[in-house]
Amino acid sequence: MIQVLSKEFNSFLNSLIAYIVVGVFLTGMGLLMWVFPDTSVLAYGYADLATLFMLGPYVFMFLIPAITMKSFAEERRAGTMELLLTRPLTDWDIILGKFLACFLLVLVALLPTLIYYFSVYGLGDPVGNIDSAGVMGSYIGFALLGGVFCTVGILASAITPNQIVAFITAGFLCFFLYSGFDRIAAINLWSENSLMIKQLGILYHYESIGKGLVDSRDLIYFFSVGFLMLATTKIALSSRSW
Repeated sequence: MIQVLSKEFNSFLNSLIAYIVVGVFLTGMGLLMWVFPDTSVLAYGYADLATLFMLGPYVFMFLIPAITMKSFAEERRAGTMELLLTRPLTDWDIILGKFLACFLLVLVALLPTLIYYFSVYGLGDPVGNIDSAGVMGSYIGFALLGGVFCTVGILASAITPNQIVAFITAGFLCFFLYSGFDRIAAINLWSENSLMIKQLGILYHYESIGKGLVDSRDLIYFFSVGFLMLATTKIALSSRSW
C-alpha cells in the first residue's frame, strides 16, 4: 500500500495536476472569501468562515473528480493495469494506496486555508471573536467530506476506462450524495419520513459536525459511506472485466 501511495502522490507532484488543483481551490476560495461582495467576509460583517464551508464542498465537487479520474482509468488506458495487478499487492493495497494519495492532496489543499481562520481571528471585534470550536468542527467535516468524495471518484475511475466519463460520473455522484437526499426530502410527499431521508445525505451530517459538536454518529456515517464506495471499487476490480 505504501508503494502505491508513494507512486501516486509523486505522480501528482511531478505533473501539473496537484499545482492546478491546489491553485484553483485557493484562488477560488480566496476570491469568494475576500473579494466578491456577495460572499466576502469583509462585506458580510461577521467573524466567521461560513463562505469557505458553505461553498467549498461545491468547489470540491469539480476538483476532486479531476484528481481521481485517472486513478484507474489511466492505468487501463495505458495498459499498465495488468502489470500493477501482477505485483505482490492485494486489491485493497492498490485501492487504499490510491485513495490515500488523493486524500493527502486534498489535505494539502485545505492546509493553507488556515490562514483565513487566523485572518478572521485577527479582524474580529474584539480580536478572537470567532467560534473556534465551530470552525474546527467544520474543518473536520470538510476533511471527511473530501475523503468521501475521493472514494466516490476512485469508484468512478474503476468502472470506466474513460477519464472524462469518470469525471462526470464522480461529479454527479458527489453532488447527489451531498445534497440530493436533502432535495428529495424537501418534496412534500414523505411527511414524517423526510428527516430519515435527509439523514441519508452528506449535507445533514456535514452541517451537524460544523456546529462544533463531533458526534460519533456523524463520524460513523462518513466512514461507512467511504467504506461502501471502496468496497464497491474492490468488487469492480475483482471482476477483472478489462
